[in-house]
Amino acid sequence: MLHIHHFLLQHIHRFLNETWTSRYHKELSPDLLTFLWSVIASVFSLGGLCGAFIGGSMAIRLGRKGALLMNNIVAILASILMGISFPTGLFELLIAGRFLIGINSGIGICVQPLYIGEVAPKHLRGGMAMGTSIFLTGGILTGQIIGLREFLGGETYWPLLLSSSCFPAFAQLLFLPWFPESPRYLLIDRGDELSCAKALKRFHGSSEYGKEMEDIQQEHSALDGEEPKKPWQLFSDRGVRWQLISVIVMTMGQQLSGINAIYFYATYIFEQAGISAEKIPYVTLGTGACECLTALTCGLLIDYVGRRYLIIGGYLLMTLWSIVLTFSLTYQDLYSWVPYVSMASIFAFILSFGLGPGGITNTLTAELFVQSSRPAAYMIGGTISWISFFTIGMLFPFIVNGLKHYCFLVFLLECSLVAAFVFLVIPETKNKSFLEIKKEFHKLNFGRNTKKKETDLSERRQLYDEFKNKNLCNFTAVTKLQ
Repeated sequence: MLHIHHFLLQHIHRFLNETWTSRYHKELSPDLLTFLWSVIASVFSLGGLCGAFIGGSMAIRLGRKGALLMNNIVAILASILMGISFPTGLFELLIAGRFLIGINSGIGICVQPLYIGEVAPKHLRGGMAMGTSIFLTGGILTGQIIGLREFLGGETYWPLLLSSSCFPAFAQLLFLPWFPESPRYLLIDRGDELSCAKALKRFHGSSEYGKEMEDIQQEHSALDGEEPKKPWQLFSDRGVRWQLISVIVMTMGQQLSGINAIYFYATYIFEQAGISAEKIPYVTLGTGACECLTALTCGLLIDYVGRRYLIIGGYLLMTLWSIVLTFSLTYQDLYSWVPYVSMASIFAFILSFGLGPGGITNTLTAELFVQSSRPAAYMIGGTISWISFFTIGMLFPFIVNGLKHYCFLVFLLECSLVAAFVFLVIPETKNKSFLEIKKEFHKLNFGRNTKKKETDLSERRQLYDEFKNKNLCNFTAVTKLQ
């Protein structure tokens, strides 16, 4: 989700006006200003979509670690372009930088959970995969803090705020080379058993790596040299049909759950509660802190409670808070205490989102597929996510204008339907190997009578072998008598 700071919005509007006036010696019309701002805001989503398209291919060709390292170059280039846009007076560089940082985000959200999901041991896989959400929400909160007027949100320093994305990129370029490549990638994709063993020893220690090595070798044998699949091949592969449907439903559910509506209404609700316009950016820090806190909580609970309980619980709680918000926004002006109910519901909705759909969706994408299908699944999931993000960004103002606060009834329906889907379709993946999870989906993908058919076939083969052996014995006996 994209959080653009209130102060930053004012500075960019002023920058666009001043640049246009100095360049063309006339005022920038309000319509054109809105259009340029829309391009700057939405080009990030377009970049994210492009990043999702190429992220899986990069992970296959360069390796998981190689793709992440290369992605930092994109982030640094984006930071430079955005940073020099103000001194050079070229808002086109700001648009180009936003597009590149979108590509960086698209690749990162695809490859980073792929790498962590593959290196993590079974019993810690959920908590480690939640690292993506923890640092994503932590980054949003950090951006909200340093974007305040007292820090880099002032008129003098806002270009530095836009360039600040280079710091995590430099940190990763400095530290990631010291970490091994994904052991699964090394053995299953590259066929390099020696490098795989070395990587596992570094991750798990010399005495503990044997069990993980055995698990990877079993998956390697089961795949029998199968090449990494392209995204379009997954759509025609019956063996991953329901896994793919699950990823599409969960990814769309996460983006269309109403979390964007919450942030849209937050400012209005805070104003209604009597908070002054100058203080609202400080109050919205609470929403960022909520997301960060729940991502951490989810990371601690996921390997104990399980994925199903958290994601179903999260969607059901969001359904409940959608009902409360619909009522509280309807009777907002009737009683003085109602705005505070709305404000509490805003925070409760964000907490529910972070506890379930916010983090677990990406974790499950890693777990539902075996090695040959996983990068393609992330490419499909990432593409769906960015398209949904862009669509909701375009349609949301019309939905709000048409339905007003009743828009939460749409999100209520969506959240309850996704919860029902997860309950009926997705098995618990906690403490299971990727092959065990694949077997769980076997019945759904090939029908419930598959096991019975397989049993019947094996019984027929056994009877045939017995019959053949019996006839062979009779033939031998007759030959001896002759």
